[in-house]
Amino acid sequence: MSGVSAQTDAEAARAGAVAVLRTRGRAAALALLPAALAVVLLAGGPTGVLTGTGWDTARALVCAVAVLVLLAAAAVALAVARARPAVSPTVPVTESSAPDLHRLVRDLADRLEVPAPSAIALTPDCDSWLEDRSHPALGAEAVRPAHDQAPPAPVLVIGSPFLWWMRVAELRAVLAPVVAGTGPSAQPDILAARRFVRGLDAAAALGTEPDRGPLARLVLGGTGRAARLLLRACREEAAEMERAVAATSSERAKTVDYGLRIAAQEQIGLAYAGWDRLLNRVALPAWRTGRWPSRLDAGVVAALTELSRRDRLADDFTTRLGERPACDLLEEPGTVDEATSLLAARLFHGEPAGRGPEWLPVDWEEYADEVVDRTWRTEAARLHRILDELGVPDGGRPDGAEPGGATLDRVLEHLAVPAGTAPAGPGHLPELTEEELATASDDELALRTGVDIGGGAQAARSARPRPAGVPQPGGEVRRQVAERAEQLASALAAEVAREEAGVPAVAPAPVGQGADETLWAGGRLPLCPLQPPRTGRELLAEHVVAMVCCSAMDTAGAQPGLDWLDGPVLLVRGRRVADLGGRVAGLVEHGDGAALRAWVQGNGVRSDKPVRLV
Repeated sequence: MSGVSAQTDAEAARAGAVAVLRTRGRAAALALLPAALAVVLLAGGPTGVLTGTGWDTARALVCAVAVLVLLAAAAVALAVARARPAVSPTVPVTESSAPDLHRLVRDLADRLEVPAPSAIALTPDCDSWLEDRSHPALGAEAVRPAHDQAPPAPVLVIGSPFLWWMRVAELRAVLAPVVAGTGPSAQPDILAARRFVRGLDAAAALGTEPDRGPLARLVLGGTGRAARLLLRACREEAAEMERAVAATSSERAKTVDYGLRIAAQEQIGLAYAGWDRLLNRVALPAWRTGRWPSRLDAGVVAALTELSRRDRLADDFTTRLGERPACDLLEEPGTVDEATSLLAARLFHGEPAGRGPEWLPVDWEEYADEVVDRTWRTEAARLHRILDELGVPDGGRPDGAEPGGATLDRVLEHLAVPAGTAPAGPGHLPELTEEELATASDDELALRTGVDIGGGAQAARSARPRPAGVPQPGGEVRRQVAERAEQLASALAAEVAREEAGVPAVAPAPVGQGADETLWAGGRLPLCPLQPPRTGRELLAEHVVAMVCCSAMDTAGAQPGLDWLDGPVLLVRGRRVADLGGRVAGLVEHGDGAALRAWVQGNGVRSDKPVRLV
């Protein structure tokens, strides 16, 4: 049955390719139709069949239309043929740098009876695929065929986290269905159909470049619209072709390590989870400071090891780590890791704006001091600089000798509602029945309301929302505190946007937004951003956390640290602080500084002492 299924899928793939090419043929026939009609009309004049003023007018009109249509069709065909298809940014792996890896892939292709990939490259992502790079428009990047030979096989792109996390046998099993795809890729119909679709996809973006003139945008815009129309016409056929190609490759790969491939799927999911956490929680804070961790792939192993230890995702985890890792197939894994780590920084974050033209690498041993400590102190300095610009007073030391300077108390006094102020309006406390108020203890009331009320039922009754129209005690104070927090958040967002842009601006763009530039056009924006732009409140919370951490490090002996899954952490007496974010969120969002003050006092942090800033 498997042979019949494979044959059916192969036929479906060829049928889809023929359907795509048929769309191309219909478009060409439609473009030639006015010219054919013009030839008929022109031939009718000398023969004496189509004579008269009306036919002369028709001949002139049809000939003019035919010329315009032919010119437009030629422009579209030329654009599709010369458009530069998208090529994934990768790190090439030559045979001299990884002979064992190339040998594994060739042996795999021989067992599958398909052509071997023409080259191998790595991508900083948890995926693997085949990529055709023989298109002439790719220029120097194209993999060119020899004279009188068929186009070379596509390039095998492998996710770099797979090499470091997976064992050799697991990698071979995972790559089997990918390598099997070189067989269908060599078929002329499928190859021609794919190149046609990729050319249309590249030509569809014409006319959107902002640096072109109005006339060029008009002409190229029409070409792009025609390409998009053709793409829509063959979209379903192209999707069916690719689905059938994938099914054919998967069926063929069942003859190689099929049982191991099923077990390796768990490692693929685990690698993706760890890689995502490492990029978002660990790499991104470093990228924002202009530093790039130079061993991301080695870091994903540490992150996944920690994830497996915490969640017990693999019972035979220790035994599995004793097997040979796939990165041993590389001659110099460290060099390859550095190259993919730098590529990841440029793909997911862009160039380091405002910090010089070059990235600066950082080792994992230096991460806490060079990234965590520096980031916190930089953000604390920015926070106090904005407070200075807003005219917020420094306050004073307890003895009144000199201004307080960059102290945590300054931030708390600016953002926190003064103690004794009545709770906020409707919705701040949940509805409690009289029986619940009478029988609940103070701890139970605090748990139910989310606020440490104190004073039992009587205090809870007074904390209830008042009816509409009844003045709320302390409402004006809370409104002023909320306005101060919003003003500070907006100022921080503007300052961060100005720093990320690298140039002073009177009215900076929102954080994370800017010109639609690409990495290869010299822009600083990432091709694949990890996170959406941070809001002003999120930035404010991050800066307050940074200020608290700086105060704890300078006055309570705390230290910056790195958690492989959660990123920068604060270590107090050797133990990480896990509940700081929630306490700061209460201060920033609701003006409730009681929980944060309690933590500060409980850990011996001197909030009245100035901290060292960058």
